[in-house]
Amino acid sequence: MTEVEKKSMSSGKKTILAIAVVVILIAGYFALNLYKVYFAPNVTENQKYLYIKTGSNFDALLENLKNKDLVRSVSSFTTAAEKMNLVANVKPGRYRLKKGMTNRTLINMIKAGNQEPVKLKFQNIRKKENFAAYLASNLEADSLSFIHVLDSTALISKYGFNQDNVYAMFIPNTYEMYWNVTPIDFFERMHKEYDKFWNVQRKQKASALNLTPAQVYTLASIVDAEALYDKEMPIIAGLYLNRLNRGQLLQADPTVIFANNDFTVKRVTNKLLQVQSLYNTYKYAGLPPGPIMMPSINAIDAVLNRDQNDYIYMCAKEDFSGYHNFAATKEQHEINAKKYREALNKRNIFK
Repeated sequence: MTEVEKKSMSSGKKTILAIAVVVILIAGYFALNLYKVYFAPNVTENQKYLYIKTGSNFDALLENLKNKDLVRSVSSFTTAAEKMNLVANVKPGRYRLKKGMTNRTLINMIKAGNQEPVKLKFQNIRKKENFAAYLASNLEADSLSFIHVLDSTALISKYGFNQDNVYAMFIPNTYEMYWNVTPIDFFERMHKEYDKFWNVQRKQKASALNLTPAQVYTLASIVDAEALYDKEMPIIAGLYLNRLNRGQLLQADPTVIFANNDFTVKRVTNKLLQVQSLYNTYKYAGLPPGPIMMPSINAIDAVLNRDQNDYIYMCAKEDFSGYHNFAATKEQHEINAKKYREALNKRNIFK
């Protein structure tokens, strides 16, 4: 091989090596960009959830990501989203964000609508307005939307309820549902839970008491409001059922407090007893038109499994332990009531 040939071969090798280096650099550049766009950590830890409202488009999503600083690079997210066809597939919902999540993972989650459900736990809520406010604080729809459904005669009558007793359809428990559930879908889901709760056994027990499930719920709301301790619930339930069966006024203080719409009351006075309301069980016989609060499942079952007793009267114990003194006669009740009144006076509790 001549010197010229050697130089030519050496030059060729250098050219090939240079081309290879250029190819590697170009490939590396594209690989790095590919990594940054799809596989590099991009989600921040500024918020636990990304909320995409119903009707939101891709532009609204980008604005949300920018304003709340949910991703480190909006431009890389935009590029990935356009390539992965998210622009036309934005699905509303509540999406769980994790620090270091990639664009690809987040985009696939939104496209698939893989939300993390909301856990709703409700009990002891007094009024429909309070319930609607609670739902609005945890779900997308506002409180007025929920109130509109709860007050819809056409809807609730279809399920056998009215505006007074519709509250009885909501069985207190913990439920999972999506953040963007509509008020009507929420209502229908709750009715399914109601049907599951009121199984054959519970319905038979209610029938044996000559009560409908809604009436059991209403009585349970009174029992729950009276009882600080669950173990007293069956006793109190038995007492109120004794009054109902004898045609006596229930004379339940919690119903008077509800009728006066003043839940700061610690002592029911004669003035409060004058309120003109069907919820005032000192004036009107039988059960009130609907529940005065959302009772616990324990309270509902306490009514269905009430204690067989002959009690007609009850009064809070004078030691303020939260327990009650029960009596079958008015004479014994007056003794118990006097003790409690004196204890209130000593503590300067007059209202």
